[in-house]
Amino acid sequence: MKSRSTPEMLDLILDVAKADSRILAVLQDGSRSNPNVTPDIFQDFDIIYVIEDPGSFLHDHSWVDVFGERMIMQLPEDMELYPPDPELSQAFSYLMLFTDGNRIDLVLVPLKDLAHFTADSLCKVLLDKAGIFNNSRLPKPSEAGYLAQKPSQRSFTDCCNEFWFTNSSLGKALWRGQVIFAQELTSQVIRGALFQMLDWYIGCRHNFKVNPGKSGKYYQRYLDANLYNKLLATYPLASLPDIWDATFECMDLFSSAARYIAAELGYEYPTEWEGGVRAYLRHVKVLPGDARSIYD
Repeated sequence: MKSRSTPEMLDLILDVAKADSRILAVLQDGSRSNPNVTPDIFQDFDIIYVIEDPGSFLHDHSWVDVFGERMIMQLPEDMELYPPDPELSQAFSYLMLFTDGNRIDLVLVPLKDLAHFTADSLCKVLLDKAGIFNNSRLPKPSEAGYLAQKPSQRSFTDCCNEFWFTNSSLGKALWRGQVIFAQELTSQVIRGALFQMLDWYIGCRHNFKVNPGKSGKYYQRYLDANLYNKLLATYPLASLPDIWDATFECMDLFSSAARYIAAELGYEYPTEWEGGVRAYLRHVKVLPGDARSIYD
């Protein structure tokens, strides 16, 4: 099946809105509104239909069939296992992947809740049937709301504490041979602190005027090749020796970024936490599996 083109998809999205009196306006956000993103074939269509009341739409979801043959659809606000974001209020999402490879992430947003969505700096108006934006035009789409923000000393210290304290917990998981738990602890907690520090590092290097991207999406763009390769080295195979090696690589990278930020912003870096946890993990790494105490 040949994929529908971008103009074809946008025409369809707008034609559906024009033909439906319940739809007051059409907005777009996401990468297609981002002037700094190079377009590619996998970009989603992130679309908002502004409505008065979602009730008539939600009574029968088959109204979205008009967009084409779907491979799969997700209705986040209609899920039990993965509850919806409470901030979205009465908004309702249709995440649709079509058999031609196109994807539309369509959100129905009641007019009364619109301000939450238009606060997104990438939001732009595609169609305004009801004149909602006649007296309050949206700014030109930009990455302004996604730029790395300068941390306070407190936030910087909290990030350091999260990273080094959780690494101390990682040591016992590795000594116990709990490979999966160690991997999850790294990916869910430690890497979050590392990414936060790398976001700030990129911010410092670029005067806090660039967007590092969600989950490191643009790190390859903003980190020099050496640091980027060090980051890749923090992703280990599922074996204890590899995880141990990656753990120390991760600590080296975090320390390097954090010390740079501290120097640039005039902040105090908790060297005693790093020194203590590093020494502790080096000790735990060689601690025999049948040890009866951590220290003799």
